[in-house]
Amino acid sequence: MKNLSDYVTTIPDFPEKGIMFRDITSVLQDKEGLKLAVDKLIELSKDLDFDIVAGTESRGFLMGMPLAYALGKGFVLIRKKGKLPRETVSKEYALEYGTAEIEVHKDAIKKGDKVLLIDDLIATGGTIKAAAELVEELGGTVAGLIFLIELIDLNGRDRLKGYEVRSALQYNEK
Repeated sequence: MKNLSDYVTTIPDFPEKGIMFRDITSVLQDKEGLKLAVDKLIELSKDLDFDIVAGTESRGFLMGMPLAYALGKGFVLIRKKGKLPRETVSKEYALEYGTAEIEVHKDAIKKGDKVLLIDDLIATGGTIKAAAELVEELGGTVAGLIFLIELIDLNGRDRLKGYEVRSALQYNEK
């Protein structure tokens, strides 16, 4: 039996020299890899108390939808600015070079909702930190943050102190 890490494809020097890109599309396209990934996410979330799963665009959608479905929870989309049709709240956050902005429907999270945030990968933690701040701005509580992959040496956890952070696979790039 293969391990989940056996399905992750590592591509050196993508998108630029010196980067080791961890590609999850190879996990998703294989039925055993996909099952292992979803089962692992269920395991990572089993002792967390939450009402809703929210995923960040776009791979957080791919990880979060099957998790929400398997656990009988609703799913909330956290998207890039300008992609959601109803009234939204947004949060700008810093990137390595510049800024980005994400948003969520204003009515997607209600006061007191316990929200599990999910994405495919945590690197520096900027996107998921902004997502957590959106949840809290709407009156929700962040029940936990889960990821399929964590790039340890980029120190994303440092930015997320105070939150429960869990990951299925960890890679040290140095």
